[in-house]
Amino acid sequence: MSPEIEARLELLRQLAERLAVRREALVTAAGEDTGTPGTIAGLEVDLAVEHLHTMALEVPQVEGKSPYGTVAAIFPYDAPPIMLARVGGAALLGGNRFRYSCSSLTPRTAKLLAEVVAPFAEIQAVTGMDNRTFGQHCVHDPEVRVFFISGGGEVGAVYAKEAHAFDKLFFAGPSGLPPVLLFKDAPLKAAVRFVVRRAFINGGQYCTTLKRAYIHQDIYPEVKKLILKQMSEIRVGDPRDPATWIGPLKVARTRALLDRALAALMKKPRFLVPPRQEGEWQGPFLVETEEPPDLELFGPFLALTPVAADADAVARVLASRYPFLVAYFGSPPPGAKEALIKNFGMVYDNPNFLFTPLRLPFGGKGESGWILEWRQGKLLKRDGAFNYSAELVRA
Repeated sequence: MSPEIEARLELLRQLAERLAVRREALVTAAGEDTGTPGTIAGLEVDLAVEHLHTMALEVPQVEGKSPYGTVAAIFPYDAPPIMLARVGGAALLGGNRFRYSCSSLTPRTAKLLAEVVAPFAEIQAVTGMDNRTFGQHCVHDPEVRVFFISGGGEVGAVYAKEAHAFDKLFFAGPSGLPPVLLFKDAPLKAAVRFVVRRAFINGGQYCTTLKRAYIHQDIYPEVKKLILKQMSEIRVGDPRDPATWIGPLKVARTRALLDRALAALMKKPRFLVPPRQEGEWQGPFLVETEEPPDLELFGPFLALTPVAADADAVARVLASRYPFLVAYFGSPPPGAKEALIKNFGMVYDNPNFLFTPLRLPFGGKGESGWILEWRQGKLLKRDGAFNYSAELVRA
């Protein structure tokens, strides 16, 4: 390993240590900014620290390649420490400088992260500037060669028009309602545990949280019973309470998306647990429906839909407008696995984790994410999922 790579890994180790020192302050800030439960916010920091400490695993993807220059990013309001580790860590490992702005919804977290990165000349935290202004500064700054953004489809459309300003433009778009398929032979206990925990972790406020479950009708009654039993763990409450899964939903847009999704259901949706709907205190929304709406959604929502055949479940998700992520349990019918991999950015085969592993390739396809990049004088479009270390160096 070259001395240059060793120096970059040492920088990342120091960044990890500084994040670890501020763990408790970051947990408190996440609760105050967005209502993130403390146990989940702590897990975010721990995962970010571990990821930075193990960046040597990604050295083969950058060794012998050249940096772009400055990589810039606008962080979403969910999991900014993880964004710093995943995107920032990859940028720095590749020898780039990294410039970022946090969401205006996370001012306390932004201040703490700015203090964490302050000693590093390679990292610039931009504070006191709204993200629209920050984005325009990046568009007009010739030093910024790669730009990472996320958000709704309208955000991607705005920046796609500015792609000429960069060598590479990342867009992590809306995830829609990420589905999970429970095939006829699904292992029920493992599947139900994953589905409930992945649907309601942090009040469903990650793009990777599940929002709809298609379940073979032969196992549907037993799955429904097990889900209702598992729901006793999903508590709405104070973010400081270790038992809390859903804190206050402080982001107005998230509450508006929830309202829209509920309105798009049949006139009398069958709520399987009594939901809480009191301002910032929302959910959990567990419903039965013949077909969930195909739209953007954040928040604590899970729709259960029985299907007559495994192939029917696959056909329904393949028609999704937002092919971001799909998970399944059991054995897919012939050709289904290949079709899901072809159409979705991320496909989880009988997964068993709580938090999405940070080293998995990340990103959607179609309206759920893309890269625009210049190659041989042409602007080309690719979709995900992406490994950021491999993408943030020149081949």
